[in-house]
Amino acid sequence: MSTFRTRLLPVLTVILAILIIWHVFVVILNAPFVRDQAARAGESVTTTQLIERTFNQERPVLPAPHQIIAELWATTIDKPITSKRSLVYHTWITLSATLMGFGMGTLLGILLAIGIVHNRAIDKSLMPWVIASQTIPIIAIAPMIIVVLNAIGISGLLPKALISTYLSFFPVVVGMVKGLRSPDAILIDLMRTYYASNTQTFWKLRMPAAMPYLFTSLKVAIAISLVGAIVGELPTGAVAGLGARLLSGSYYGQTVQIWAALFMAAGLAAILVAIVGLAHSTVLKRMGIKA
Repeated sequence: MSTFRTRLLPVLTVILAILIIWHVFVVILNAPFVRDQAARAGESVTTTQLIERTFNQERPVLPAPHQIIAELWATTIDKPITSKRSLVYHTWITLSATLMGFGMGTLLGILLAIGIVHNRAIDKSLMPWVIASQTIPIIAIAPMIIVVLNAIGISGLLPKALISTYLSFFPVVVGMVKGLRSPDAILIDLMRTYYASNTQTFWKLRMPAAMPYLFTSLKVAIAISLVGAIVGELPTGAVAGLGARLLSGSYYGQTVQIWAALFMAAGLAAILVAIVGLAHSTVLKRMGIKA
């Protein structure tokens, strides 16, 4: 009972509040279209009819929750996963680019962090550029990456993965630099007293100390990798992927399709972050570190 009150009840309360506010705005935002249609037909609508019609529009300004659930069911359960109308199929396309970009971004971030921590010249020359790279809006740089790579014959999964890499390497760099520098000076001096080499100090002291920072950064990196993959699909006119579903939905005014794709993306991000969180707990437990 105490677990329900301290953990579940606050979450359920927030969800209930969101659903109530959502339903109110469904009526507010969709009502003008219903009234306009009624005026064109020369009929009057009661409040009950108005509310009912706002919740069942084909192309609403704001879809009702049951419409999004019905769309998710129709495009995930009722469609074969190999169908290009299946949201599972489009999710897999985006997930592939996300994981590739996340892997490359993680590797790049760790290597840069190691160089920054162990080489003062790299620290002074490279770190400002790493920070400056994140000031460029991804929506501006994504088309440039796509166009340049297409010009040299590279298309498909790799351009989207590179955009994910561009976004995901930064939190890994920052987290790893912080983690590798986290051991106290007295511990570094102790390693020197034992005549430990830089490599031994790295593996025995710095790397274990950096693990909590690394996994915290990876949670951010995996989520932002998904954003990068979706953004990478937008300027290419892609026909597959969650970004493609968002594009086609916006082209044809299918707001329910757009919201279904957004919910699928949010669910996918939650699952990926949860997997990284599970790895976080497992690794730190094996290392004897309290998460």
